[in-house]
Formats: sequence, structure tokens, C-alpha cells
Amino acid sequence: MLPGVEHRHKGLNNRAENSHRPTRRRERALQRFKSPAHAQQFLAPFGPISDHFRPRRHRLPAPEYHQLLQTRFATWREVAGLPAAA
Repeated sequence: MLPGVEHRHKGLNNRAENSHRPTRRRERALQRFKSPAHAQQFLAPFGPISDHFRPRRHRLPAPEYHQLLQTRFATWREVAGLPAAA
């Protein structure tokens, strides 16, 4: 190509872009709401509920993770009044 020009590869900016990923995910989810108040009304209880079903997998061995999820889903079924899983 050109001898005096520094050629930069395509993935150079990935670290910066990936750091914005959670923000972009939230922005995309908020587009569905009519107003910020409506979004807050939904998201206030949704955050703790979704955290309940997403334990920090990277800190747990697979058997403990599966057991924890089974326990959490059983608790959720009990609280929601749903029938027990087969």
C-alpha cells in the first residue's frame, strides 16, 4: 500500500465500543416506552426480579449454578402461585 502511512487494523476501537454495550442495551430497551415515567414504572421492580434469575455465573461452578437456579425458580413459582415443575 502506501509506504509512509500507518495502517490501523479494524478491531482497534473494540475495547471502547464494548464498554458502551450495557448503555446501548438499556437505550434500546427504553425505546419501547412512551415516556421516562412509564419506563421507570416498569423497570423499578423488573431490575431486582431479573437479577434474581441471573446469578453471577463467572463466580460459580456449574453444579452450584444449576442448583441455585433450580432453587430460585422454585421460589419464584411459589411466590407467583404457579404449579411446581415436572
